[in-house]
Amino acid sequence: MNYLAHLVLSGPDPDWQLGGLLGDFVKGPLKGERPQAIEDGMRLHRRIDLLSDQHPAYKSALARLGPQWRRLGGIALDIWFDHALASQWSRWHPQPLETFATDCWSNFRQRQQWIPENAQAFIQRAEQFKLLPGYREVEIIQRTLERVGMRLRRPQPLADILPLLQEDSDALAQDFQSLFTELSQQAALFRQQYGQ
Repeated sequence: MNYLAHLVLSGPDPDWQLGGLLGDFVKGPLKGERPQAIEDGMRLHRRIDLLSDQHPAYKSALARLGPQWRRLGGIALDIWFDHALASQWSRWHPQPLETFATDCWSNFRQRQQWIPENAQAFIQRAEQFKLLPGYREVEIIQRTLERVGMRLRRPQPLADILPLLQEDSDALAQDFQSLFTELSQQAALFRQQYGQ
């Protein structure tokens, strides 16, 4: 899952949402350096990634991309699934997507002391360029794939996968629905267990 999915799956608590975002920026063991709820959100992020990678719908979607994308297909799929989520937003969240994104960035500004510099830079860019609502647009997905591909240890033309994702969009939308339905249930149970 990518940024938007993790924010949604983190539930309504801003601390958990921040943890859901930071899961992509903070690696290694969690040692209580941040408030409990933020670290719980980071734990949930890691749990979601694990569940997602093992889910039959995710494996099916990945297999459909073909063997040439075996290594990088998961990165592209996570980004495409944020497109699927943004495109069907009202099915998954009661707030308008623009409002949800604005609220997240506003809440995160109040928690800046817990955000590492690389995540702060991402948040500023994402807010400035309206990245999360932009995920509805294929052009934004293309630019995101291009940027991510260039940031890999060995830069790759990741955006070359876009025509394949578009061709397979109906089947991928079904895979996403199956996956996100189950992840939503598992995330709710996790949050309940940790007291959100």
